[in-house]
Amino acid sequence: MSLGGPLATLFPIVPYLCFLSPLSAQVPKIEFEQSDLSAQATAVEQPPRLDGTLDDPLWRSAIPITAFRQREPDEDQPATEKTEVRILYTRRAVYFGIHCHDSQPSRIIATELRRDASQELDDHFEILIDARHDRRDAYVFGVNPLGTQADGLIVEEQGSDDETDFDPGWDGVWTSEARITADGWTATVEIPFTTLNFTHSVDALWGINFKRFIRGKNEEDLWRAYRRTFGLTKVSEAGELRGIHDIGSGRLFIVKPYGLARYDRQTGQPPLSPLTAGVDIKYGLSSSLLLNLTGNTDFADTEVDLQPFNITPFKVYLPEKRSFFLENAGIFKFPLGEQDQLFFSRQIGIDPVTGNQVPVNGGAKLTGTLGRLELGLMDVDTRSSGPNPRANVTIARLKESLWPGSYFGVMGIDKQSGDVLDGFNRTLGADTRLVFFKDWSLDAHIAGTHSPGNPSGANDVGAS
Repeated sequence: MSLGGPLATLFPIVPYLCFLSPLSAQVPKIEFEQSDLSAQATAVEQPPRLDGTLDDPLWRSAIPITAFRQREPDEDQPATEKTEVRILYTRRAVYFGIHCHDSQPSRIIATELRRDASQELDDHFEILIDARHDRRDAYVFGVNPLGTQADGLIVEEQGSDDETDFDPGWDGVWTSEARITADGWTATVEIPFTTLNFTHSVDALWGINFKRFIRGKNEEDLWRAYRRTFGLTKVSEAGELRGIHDIGSGRLFIVKPYGLARYDRQTGQPPLSPLTAGVDIKYGLSSSLLLNLTGNTDFADTEVDLQPFNITPFKVYLPEKRSFFLENAGIFKFPLGEQDQLFFSRQIGIDPVTGNQVPVNGGAKLTGTLGRLELGLMDVDTRSSGPNPRANVTIARLKESLWPGSYFGVMGIDKQSGDVLDGFNRTLGADTRLVFFKDWSLDAHIAGTHSPGNPSGANDVGAS
């Protein structure tokens, strides 16, 4: 394959960027303070009773976490109400027992019953788990005093676009119960290890953090990252969870088939009874590699976009909400400065002008880690629809972790189109992020594109 235009100029430069990769063996590893930053999990043979109370004697065997401090309203001051978190685990799951003390339990606010709806108007508690301990991405599991669940992802230390702590487009498999008591409220949470994409080892090491919100006081308490400039999304400031070892390596396997039938009969016309079916499959190839497959994809369960009123000539940014593209989306991020990205998944399966759905024949996505290497491979095929010709998009992304918060990566994108005038578009890029002393960072990237409709191509080089 011949890559002309600006892509040809990239290849002499890429080797110079690649020298950063071996530097990970030469640059002294930056150590983060570990004193009083660790939580301990306790092993049990049988799971505790998950009824929303902490009456099961097993909870007493766990060391409670209590050192919560305020982020709001009084930064760095001790929390006004006591919070206790206990952590247990078996070979198949980790369990959290939460006791939110309240000196005035009558002021506890709990009204939300919809899963993944915002709980900002309720008292609530959130658990952050950085299962790969990369200090960039994390899962968040939230629960209010009614036991209502909210879960999502933090990608590259970024929450949702509506300024909440996490993007709720991801849904995990976990259970929770909660009870309002005479001295506050309690909750029990079970998270299977198969829900968390992490590398199994003899001794697991996770990033961990907790947030409690007291609606009646507008008080936000965190175990770590309680500075106003941080918050729960600051994954790099999370503490560590130790003590989990010799756990099982069960494989995640979820199948979601669907079928749609319709009968339509009009006078003088033969009846129509079209049948549509498809399937989504999620399979853990290993404890750190996840394969997503989709066939004749249906996005009917995806949250509908809130259409903003736009009177400008510019397109409005709408976030990705489709679970196939959202899970482990952080590996495909290639920042170009500001909010620009080299790859934006909403360009696949959605008409860029009308916003209507473009039928997806099928797709496959492989994401995960191999040692220090993060990888992402995705291929999606769409049918022709209106002015949109048939298209196939392939994305490959590799990122090598250097030291905490730092990486070197490369990315390639190939789009094959049924449009005879614009048959393909190919993109290649390399980027790096280097973090020093936790507060200083260097970001650099180089990227270029080539397509028959634009022989001169386009390129972009940046650093900050």
